[in-house]
Amino acid sequence: METAMTTTYQLLDGKRCSEALKLEIATAAAKVKAARGRAPHLAAILVGDDGASRTYVEAKVKACEEVGFRSSLIRLPETIAEDELLDRISGLNTDADLDGFIVQLPLPSHIDPERVTLAIDAKKDVDGFHPVNVGNMVLGLPCFLPATPSGICELLKHYSIETAGKQCVVVGRSNIVGTPMAILMSRNAYPGNCTVTVAHSRTKDLASITRQADILIVAIGRPEFITGDMVKDGAVVVDVGIHRIPDSSKKRGFRLVGDVHFEEVAPKSSWITPVPGGVGPMTITSLLLNTLKAASN
Repeated sequence: METAMTTTYQLLDGKRCSEALKLEIATAAAKVKAARGRAPHLAAILVGDDGASRTYVEAKVKACEEVGFRSSLIRLPETIAEDELLDRISGLNTDADLDGFIVQLPLPSHIDPERVTLAIDAKKDVDGFHPVNVGNMVLGLPCFLPATPSGICELLKHYSIETAGKQCVVVGRSNIVGTPMAILMSRNAYPGNCTVTVAHSRTKDLASITRQADILIVAIGRPEFITGDMVKDGAVVVDVGIHRIPDSSKKRGFRLVGDVHFEEVAPKSSWITPVPGGVGPMTITSLLLNTLKAASN
């Protein structure tokens, strides 16, 4: 497929940005520990033994160690009853030694994720999913921001990406990424002040919408869904997706790709996130920032 070319694209390197932020977080965490006698403490509940979820949680635990946080990993069997899980959450809500905690998604099919989200104390909801935090985000009040959208904002800020007055298209409308991302990019702040369009799998003539984007943020959950003909020259492209694609040429038998077809889209972009190493590290770092905020409060 032929695509027009622009000047050489630059990477929005989430790994590099994350490392810089971790240094700042570690310094702040040391001050919190000196002031109150204990380090910020994050706990994660992992239900079952899903490989991807286990990898994510282990990465979060490692990140805590890197910045001087305490971390607790609570492993629960996949067969745990919903009420028993809610009881465990209630205990964490009242644990004065714990600043924040997450329940790793997805959950087994017999557990209602909405009930779980509502059961978490909003003051310890460092994932930023509780309705109180979501509502405060919409109103511009102090809150814990959802980790992935917040991480994307930090990444745009780190690379001084101009956002005011820009056309931003968000592809995907989930409560975890797409919807809060649209809210943050439209707010009167930096990054923000964009004119935002939210598109999704049922958007008619999606390519005509994405081609309008100065800033294109893709979180649709489909491998290499956005192709070169769907992006205008010079766009800033943020790829939230990560997928394993079978590839016999690789030692592991697969390769990692995003929701964006990198080889086609990158030459048309001014800035683009790599996969892996783009949004992923920033999500974990945002979780650390929320935990630091909880500890500081």
